[in-house]
Amino acid sequence: MNLIKTRLRTGHERTQLYLALALLAIGLVAPFVAYPMLLMKMLCFALFACAFNLLLGFVGLLSFGHAAFLATGGYITGYLLSRYTGLTPELGILAGTLAATLLGLIFGLLAIRRQGIYFAMITLALAQMTYFVFLQAPFTGGENGLHGLQRGKLFGLIELNNDLSMYYLVLAVFVFGFLLIRRTVQSPFGQVLRAIRENEPRAISLGYNVDAYKLLAFVLSAGLAGLAGATKTVVFQFATLTDAHWHMSGEVILMTLLGGVGTLLGPLLGSSLVVWLHHVLGGSALGNWISVILGVIFVLCVLMFRDGIVGYIQKFIKRNLR
Repeated sequence: MNLIKTRLRTGHERTQLYLALALLAIGLVAPFVAYPMLLMKMLCFALFACAFNLLLGFVGLLSFGHAAFLATGGYITGYLLSRYTGLTPELGILAGTLAATLLGLIFGLLAIRRQGIYFAMITLALAQMTYFVFLQAPFTGGENGLHGLQRGKLFGLIELNNDLSMYYLVLAVFVFGFLLIRRTVQSPFGQVLRAIRENEPRAISLGYNVDAYKLLAFVLSAGLAGLAGATKTVVFQFATLTDAHWHMSGEVILMTLLGGVGTLLGPLLGSSLVVWLHHVLGGSALGNWISVILGVIFVLCVLMFRDGIVGYIQKFIKRNLR
């Protein structure tokens, strides 16, 4: 009890706990009041955006190649589930996550020593190479992708063809990824990442192996992006080149900036808003104008909320609590 009281000794910590419990409660009841498939898509992209934000918001590295990790997780999971019918979905998701993590290690070793626009361009080039590999590789189905995948049974027991069961698996995966990111950024390791973001030469002068820290953060971000892609493939039962295209890398940047770079909840809000807009506008007469509308929203957000929606709210609360 004393340990719990110590952890909750400040109002800020209590607020974070109450907010987390409220969001978890909303997540648990959401499929009973909203379309589960839309909610699962939001959660998958929310994890993808949170993984990207770990790199941009807390290390200061802008990657234009994160779509490669999303697609790698999806393709490897989809291929294994289509080839080995007895493979359970959790093993397929794990394999896809590991493949994306390995690809992240390769990307990181090649790109991590560069900074700024050079780092961004290297990641973009590597991601485009990955895109053309997926386009030509026989196991991906080329432009047709992988279709007709079976969700199977979780641990051989829980039938995932039931959307409600599938939703709670996706929710559990997102919560795991989110808590891992939260623990990472609040740990001593996360403090070093912030120091690198704020002043890399000073971090070097303090004796930190900056490249090793950035590489580990890059690999962790890639693995979580792969986890999002693998889960998304199981949910929708297909994997396509759309996830590997550079447009997807640009879209996750939009999601993160819209919600708030460097905030834990910003990517969740930004990705949910973008996915919801795609859902609402996609079936309307404005469907062909989705990119234009998202662009206008992005410009307005940059002009009016430079710290993103969540960042602006946090600053507003701090100003009014003084």
